[in-house]
Amino acid sequence: MTTTALEVRLASRPKGWPAAENFEIAEVEVPAPAEGQILVRNLFMSVDPYMRGRMNDVKSYVPPYQVGAPLEGGAVGEVVASNSPDFAVGDHALHGLGWREYAVLDARFAAKVDGSVAPLSTYLGVLGMPGLTAYAGLLVTAEFKEGDAVFVSGAAGAVGQIVGQVARLKGASRVIGSAGSAEKVKYLTEELGFDVAFNYKDGPVAEQLAAAAPDGIDVYFDNVGGDHLEAAISSLNLNGRATLCGAISQYNATEPPKAPRNLFQLIGKRLTLRGMLVADHKDLQPQFVAEMGKWIASGELKYTETVVEGGVHQAADAFLGMLRGENTGKMLVKF
Repeated sequence: MTTTALEVRLASRPKGWPAAENFEIAEVEVPAPAEGQILVRNLFMSVDPYMRGRMNDVKSYVPPYQVGAPLEGGAVGEVVASNSPDFAVGDHALHGLGWREYAVLDARFAAKVDGSVAPLSTYLGVLGMPGLTAYAGLLVTAEFKEGDAVFVSGAAGAVGQIVGQVARLKGASRVIGSAGSAEKVKYLTEELGFDVAFNYKDGPVAEQLAAAAPDGIDVYFDNVGGDHLEAAISSLNLNGRATLCGAISQYNATEPPKAPRNLFQLIGKRLTLRGMLVADHKDLQPQFVAEMGKWIASGELKYTETVVEGGVHQAADAFLGMLRGENTGKMLVKF
């Protein structure tokens, strides 16, 4: 068993956009697992937008990262030592101690996953937290119903790519997506079955959305915030609903956002804007896995992963690239 390994730490708290100097790599000792623990050699780790918020020293729904301590996040790996009856050496485990080569953790905080059923990487994406976020956020938080017209921002990302397809499979009348490049727009319409998509960099979002949805929208799934949320409010029909999942356009802002400026429309239209956290929907996990697995097996639902190789040495670059929108689908780091 290895005695030392590398981990990525938060070297300093970023102000605005994070940079390479906010991260540092350290070599640490790898202890043997104590009673009830397992030692996992990480194979894939996730980088996600919410991690940016944890780099700030502010109170939130999860504790902030600590300067000088290793970062955390979803990871999947191979159990190389076990002191728990729940895991054997050679099993694969999904857990929350990414950003490091080896993780020692209590077995109760890990879930056994089967790489013969689905690729291990999918348990961090389409079959993992982003997939459940999309599924619950659309069907429960937004109260989607057949015939709804749905707009998804950040539609080519890990969550957005699933939201649009689930809406289509559940009978949406129209599925609209926004993305940040012509290639991503093409991916949404030609591969994922979105009815229409637009590049938000090509012009005002409100104008492009109004053209894409001349009859308005009934549901908005928000991954971006700012001008996208303002545009959606203007396009939402009477009794429209919005799931507020993320606001990546604001995560690195140093000043308050300028939009939305049209919240007064919520009154006359009787709109519902509701925030969501995936942790509130663990009860949906069996239903989610069963239905998602069926769609993936039949080819009705597709997904893309952007995989950066190099482990801890490339983790920070992958995270920064994800914030810049360089990924299509789920951004992962492979060890």
